[in-house]
Amino acid sequence: MIRTIAAGVSLLALATPALAAPRLDGLVGDHAVLQRGKPIVLTGTATPGESVTAVLAGHSAQARAGRDGAFRATLPALPPGGPYDLSVIAPSGTTQVHDLLIGDVFLCSGQSNMELPVERAQDAGSAIHGPADDQLRLVTIAKATAPVVQDRLAQQPVWAAAGPLTTGGFSAACFYMARELRKTANVPIGAIHSSWGGSSISAWMGDDAQRAAGRGAQADLLKLYARDPAAAMRSANATWEAWWREKTGDTPGHEPWQPDAALDWQPVPRIDFYENWGVPALQTYLGMLWYQKTVDLTPEQAKQVAMIAIGPADDADRVWINGKSVGGRGGWDARVYTVPANTLVAGRNVITINIENAYATGGLPGPADVMKLSFADGSAVPIGEGWRYAVAKKPGGTSPRVPWDDITGAGTIYNAMIAPLGGIGLAGVAWYQGESDTDIPGYADRMKALIAEWRAQFGAPTLPFAIVSLAGFGKPAIAPGESGWARVRDDQRRVAETDGHTALALAIDLGDPLDIHPGEKHEIGRRLAVAMGSLAYGAAPPSSGPQVASVTRDANGGASVTFKGVTGALHTRSAAQATGFELCGAAARSCRYASATATGDRVILAGDGQPVARVRYAWADFPIVNLVDDAVLPAGPFEMAVR
Repeated sequence: MIRTIAAGVSLLALATPALAAPRLDGLVGDHAVLQRGKPIVLTGTATPGESVTAVLAGHSAQARAGRDGAFRATLPALPPGGPYDLSVIAPSGTTQVHDLLIGDVFLCSGQSNMELPVERAQDAGSAIHGPADDQLRLVTIAKATAPVVQDRLAQQPVWAAAGPLTTGGFSAACFYMARELRKTANVPIGAIHSSWGGSSISAWMGDDAQRAAGRGAQADLLKLYARDPAAAMRSANATWEAWWREKTGDTPGHEPWQPDAALDWQPVPRIDFYENWGVPALQTYLGMLWYQKTVDLTPEQAKQVAMIAIGPADDADRVWINGKSVGGRGGWDARVYTVPANTLVAGRNVITINIENAYATGGLPGPADVMKLSFADGSAVPIGEGWRYAVAKKPGGTSPRVPWDDITGAGTIYNAMIAPLGGIGLAGVAWYQGESDTDIPGYADRMKALIAEWRAQFGAPTLPFAIVSLAGFGKPAIAPGESGWARVRDDQRRVAETDGHTALALAIDLGDPLDIHPGEKHEIGRRLAVAMGSLAYGAAPPSSGPQVASVTRDANGGASVTFKGVTGALHTRSAAQATGFELCGAAARSCRYASATATGDRVILAGDGQPVARVRYAWADFPIVNLVDDAVLPAGPFEMAVR
């Protein structure tokens, strides 16, 4: 039975003809779950200057709308319960929100592995067709970006109880975590899903976090873009070109984007992903390609304002005409750029495009008929045929991305998908991201900055964060080597170890070498729940499973690795030896696989007569590992100096 309580509210206010009833921001809507034990902050808009009263569960709060109509009212913290109705009353009208529950609210965020829905995960059938749970409510934030912080979400999200009609399209990792927590929490649970596939962590960091992580220049350029897009584009173009020259040694005037660049040009078979061209060298190529095409223009066309459309680009593009940069950005949507004045000339014009692909398919997929130069007089010149290509040098690292990119920007997603949540109360955050940052140094700094900023926004200095340590992906390792994936995992470990209110959910043993999206989201959700249970509910360990505590030198020239967080003892699956351990000297490329034996909470690495300064474990994009404890949780990857 729903309890509607609005005692003490003037009937005159209820009867006043509505001009524009108050409107609530954020996630407070029908069927929502609000965080127990924390003040309930309501923000929204009403008629400027009018008094606003919020009433919930016998409690009320007053506020006055400012000149811009914005108001903020704070109701007291409430214990678990409901369902309730919320009334927001003003002279201009009354807004009611129905079927609210008070419980624990968890925010789930990250990139595609958090976004992947239940219906695409393993064991989907039992989850989708299982019994409905009215005490577990789900809501997804629609994708949106913005160059500046937004007060309101682009689309008002809709809460719904978990059940056959709602579960399939919801984040699998988030759902399975929330469902597992429901078994022991004994309170209503709300799960908020706000993710975007392919996104870098920088896109989820606001201005404060950007600056804390040493990204102030990117934050400033995004601010410039909000005021003057053309000026920001010129600055970004110059930065990209300077980066190329620094990385390759090309001198000004001799770069590949110059009209007469002497590269190993080959005809483009057709506008399509280059993997579909039938060129063996490009079947699995990841890196950069140059595209070039010549277009003849009349004097009348050359003097007009023009736009160039090249269709989608995968993953990032940079476009020049006659050696002058026109624009470029990341993402996979269609590109349309304004051609700056004095770029086009009568007669021969050379269009050059750089495409950078870091994962799966790449290139200009078309269709070819969308590619054109359009002019102010309404005419257009098609440019979908007659291209040639050349494989680019390997400059090293990823190219600079513009800070207004949707998924690799400097706060673009934060501004539209996190900031508008305001100060909503949360019990914890589940974070599954890092794949897009595997070759970008400094992930630990960015993660720390994000955590601090989100905690400040949500008014919770110790807000728990459960972080999924990246699963394996790619060609299984057969020899020691460097790994961007391993570096991100170690950064995640170090953040969790030093934070005090953060724990890992290990996924190193759940990966698929051929699929960056492992299907075992049920188990990932369970491990997230184990970590969150320890952080948010004080449940007994394990929170993350075995984690390295120390590495000491043995008298035989080997090393002893001691683990903490071990349930029972360490065990090796299907072998007498623990796989994936490496002994390393101080120099680069000095690592070699070690003979490793598990005993109790330690792993003993036999010496091999070579210098030992570091020990690494699971240090590969896709390592083969077999070390677990009695809770069947895997040991976490690490690199640590020998003491």
